[in-house]
Amino acid sequence: MNHDAYPDNYIRGILNGVKSIAMVGASPVNVRPSYFAFKYLAQRGYDMIPVNPGHVGKLLLGKPFVASLLDIDRPIDMVEIFRNSSHIMPVVDEALRLSLLPKVIWMQLGARDDDAAAKAEAAGLKVVMNRCPKIEYGRLSSEISWMGVNSRTLSSKRAPLPTQGMRLSLDRTSVGGGETAASDRAAKNKSELS
Repeated sequence: MNHDAYPDNYIRGILNGVKSIAMVGASPVNVRPSYFAFKYLAQRGYDMIPVNPGHVGKLLLGKPFVASLLDIDRPIDMVEIFRNSSHIMPVVDEALRLSLLPKVIWMQLGARDDDAAAKAEAAGLKVVMNRCPKIEYGRLSSEISWMGVNSRTLSSKRAPLPTQGMRLSLDRTSVGGGETAASDRAAKNKSELS
């Protein structure tokens, strides 16, 4: 898999195929990006599981925090890693110790670990790096265009406004594959500042 550019169908297949998402690094602080992504995905009908050992005993939108992936009491389809790149390999190692492996390892914007990706792919998992499922979902459903953003998704009809738990169609046609290098530029700019 070329992790520099993902075909829309690859992302679409993942977002249409997963039901449960364990977000490692989720935060109950309502101004954190992980909070927004968690809330958005929960509102789109995904079974969200917040994973953060520093918040065990608390709830995130009614969902109890767990300390680790190994503490989750049900199968999970996707592990979304909301940690920086240096913390990815331990999360992937933990995911690979689960009795029932997840289908996907997804690394949030700015997070990339090619060795961890290769390890997960060798175990049969799909991997996405340096992308946000909230952004990708909004782009592929054309929901992001409601905010005046050019999602490069073509349709003569506007997608319906989602209601609580409603999943939008991710099968809208995108111009030229619709892949974006914006997250790659953001990650490059971030590394140049470091």
